[in-house]
Amino acid sequence: MKTKNFLKTAATGLALMALLAGCGTSSASSSKDSSDAKVRTVKVAFDQASKPMSYLDQNGNPTGYDVEVMKLVDELLPDYKFEFVGTSSDDLLLGVEQGKYQVGVKNAFWTEERTKKFIYPKEFLGLSSTGLVLKKKNEDVKTLEDFASKKFTLAPIAANNAQYTVIDEYNKAHPDNKVKLKAGDAFTVDVVQWVNEGRVDGGVIIEGAFKKQVLDKNGPYYNLKDDVVYNEFAVIKTWPLFNKKEQKFADAFDQAMKKLKEEKKPNELSKKFYGRDLFEVLDSAKR
Repeated sequence: MKTKNFLKTAATGLALMALLAGCGTSSASSSKDSSDAKVRTVKVAFDQASKPMSYLDQNGNPTGYDVEVMKLVDELLPDYKFEFVGTSSDDLLLGVEQGKYQVGVKNAFWTEERTKKFIYPKEFLGLSSTGLVLKKKNEDVKTLEDFASKKFTLAPIAANNAQYTVIDEYNKAHPDNKVKLKAGDAFTVDVVQWVNEGRVDGGVIIEGAFKKQVLDKNGPYYNLKDDVVYNEFAVIKTWPLFNKKEQKFADAFDQAMKKLKEEKKPNELSKKFYGRDLFEVLDSAKR
């Protein structure tokens, strides 16, 4: 009988220990879940066809200047977890505006019209060299003033493309020497091909894109490297675009971005993806 009672007591003790252990595990798990719940996952849309600013590498991973800077921002924001979503430029703009994505990066310029749809943070993301792609014979055309004076034709630019705004602003400032600006149906056109074929005299392009398309040995127009040139006419700040309800997120971005700039991390990425430190000519950025 004593043996029976002993075994019964021991079994009860073991069951109690198991119950307590279970409660302890549950408590720890709940605590961890509670901690994880504080980390908010946000969707960061990027234009996956905008090399070297944002694109998919050969393994299908998101990369590019804009993306890599945002990855560094993510590391400095413990309350956020970034989920990068590759998409088109048009879907990015619409998706961020509607809240499908919390923020988007696409080498975006500042425009007054976009401030009505998006939050622009205080800290810009990077800098973009913007210029004209021209036939080699027209390489003496260095500025928009030169281009306009020669009455040259420009490849069409979609009205919702910030490059359109850049040319439009020039025209408003130079009413007697305007560039022939035509709004296109597509967000971008293949300006290198248009210039090469003689369909237009020139087109607006980002230096990074020109290098990847024409000067890179693996570029689609490397065969035209001796036929077309790139002439920079402006260095422009680029920005991430935040959904209108994401002011707190935008403020957190500002804190992180300011720290990264102090550490010169964007300068390093500019050299890596653009082949030059564009921050060295920050003072010449007019917008």
